[in-house]
Amino acid sequence: MDEMAEDVDTPNHLKFDMGKIFLTHIGGTRLFCCAGCDTVITNRSELISTRFTGATGRAYLFNRAVNLVYSEVEERMMLTGRHMVRDVSCKNCDTKLGWIYEFATEENQRYKEGRVILERALVVENFGIEERV
Repeated sequence: MDEMAEDVDTPNHLKFDMGKIFLTHIGGTRLFCCAGCDTVITNRSELISTRFTGATGRAYLFNRAVNLVYSEVEERMMLTGRHMVRDVSCKNCDTKLGWIYEFATEENQRYKEGRVILERALVVENFGIEERV
């Protein structure tokens, strides 16, 4: 059996052996991390709303997140209208965590554009380190 046949289920962005995966640390005293591998994704100061729903239940909207990989853009009809979104996954372990809004067709939904939804069941909240300047 050749190498390619053994590697069929590996996502494309993980197939290349180019050394270490470089992760960013966003800082903060309350961190939201991937539940699969504990990689830091965002912090509480980036939290916009806890009133969203994803495939696994409750979901949170964040202004900014790091250490993610993005799928291709796709159109989805959601409760709040038609949106262009990309699924987001953990850069370290490739666990799907939520999605990012690229475009909203409804004017009153445009505040979501560029913002990230993380499904609460797929992230854990951990203590960070207080930064004193």
